[in-house]
Amino acid sequence: MFGTAAYAQTAAPAASGGGIQDLLVGPLPMVVLMMILFYFLLIRPQQKRMKDHQAMVKELKRGDTVVLSSGVIGKVAKVEDAELGVEIAPTVTIKVVRSMVSEVRTRSEPVVANDAKTS
Repeated sequence: MFGTAAYAQTAAPAASGGGIQDLLVGPLPMVVLMMILFYFLLIRPQQKRMKDHQAMVKELKRGDTVVLSSGVIGKVAKVEDAELGVEIAPTVTIKVVRSMVSEVRTRSEPVVANDAKTS
């Protein structure tokens, strides 16, 4: 493979040397770039979606029409700390964990308790 023995002896130390300089020039910048891309393309949007979902679940109130993660559509009949009572049919109310609400279709308007009713 090598033409002379002297060339073979000098070629080996040059190929195995380098150390930290080879790391800084080689794969390290690519790893840092990949980590930055993962953060901006995967982690950050997921955190934003999670915050939006928590805010949506926190603002649920009686009368809102919701879609559950199972696909069931119903109207919120009872609001508790960790659970909701969702009416899925007349006189049929199920208990659901708040975090299982995936979408709020229509929000009910807040009702003023002492308003004058006009007919």
